[in-house]
Amino acid sequence: MSTNRLLELFEQNPGVYVSGEMISQELGVSRTAVWKQIKKLESMGYVFDASRRLGYKLITVPDTLSVPELLSQLKSKVFGRSIEWHEVVDSTQNLAQKLAEEGAPEGTLVIAEQQNNGRGRMGRGWVSPQGKGIWMSMVLRPSVPIHFAPQLTLLTAVALCRSLRRMTSLPIGIKWPNDLLIEGKKISGILLESTAEDERLRYVIAGIGISVNLEQSDYPEEMLEKVTSLRIANHGEGFDRTAVITEFLHEWEQLYFLYLDKGFAPIITLWEALSVSLHQPARLITPQGIIDGVPIGLDASGALTVRKEDGSTVVVFSAEMGEPVR
Repeated sequence: MSTNRLLELFEQNPGVYVSGEMISQELGVSRTAVWKQIKKLESMGYVFDASRRLGYKLITVPDTLSVPELLSQLKSKVFGRSIEWHEVVDSTQNLAQKLAEEGAPEGTLVIAEQQNNGRGRMGRGWVSPQGKGIWMSMVLRPSVPIHFAPQLTLLTAVALCRSLRRMTSLPIGIKWPNDLLIEGKKISGILLESTAEDERLRYVIAGIGISVNLEQSDYPEEMLEKVTSLRIANHGEGFDRTAVITEFLHEWEQLYFLYLDKGFAPIITLWEALSVSLHQPARLITPQGIIDGVPIGLDASGALTVRKEDGSTVVVFSAEMGEPVR
């Protein structure tokens, strides 16, 4: 029995319960097989109401992104003007990199409904179920030196945070360098990977994962203390993914061209205003060792300035920010 045949049966009986017995007879399968296919559809974003007495009723179908709809709602002039959509991929980063190598223009966007091998910083995995989040990567071609690449990561975090706060009214903040949190729980992942030649960036692939409409059941139980979604934080009320994407791309493009024109100073100001990491005791695990201190701001390059316990300051370019020191 395929899920398509099962869906056809529900489409023929809209808004009503269909008994497990009827489904079994119509499709010639066991009740157990029906239950397994219902569970498979639920994992794909379909929502059913199940009743022991009445059977199953299809409540909602998954929110599927549409390229024409995205293009019609775009306010950006460059970002997202070329879109490649996939239902399932291993990683949007890999596909965007391939397109960049083939000469894809700046702003080319790869979007997937589901990633099987999404990755975040430090090679970590990323929970990317079908139809519930935003999993996308974009090609950037900034004319800046290679050592400016970390600034683009901070810029992307600012753009995403500003657009999501405006759309959702949720208390979203940035944990250094680019994690977005709601009350200490992560709601997005940002990964920028650069390719350079002669000390200049050839291109940057900016990967963005946003946990939009995921529910608690989508996460492994051990992750729930550290992650959340916009829907969970909004008391179960979901958000339009198309609107989230188009608002973000518009904000991102504006800040990106501001950065190319005016430099990094305006981005520093915006980042510091949105940060939840500053002026709080923290433990930073760097390649050179552990630093305990209080982050006090960004320097001109985008590195984190930390005041150590002895009163001296140190500049941190790369680190994992651990739990605050008690």
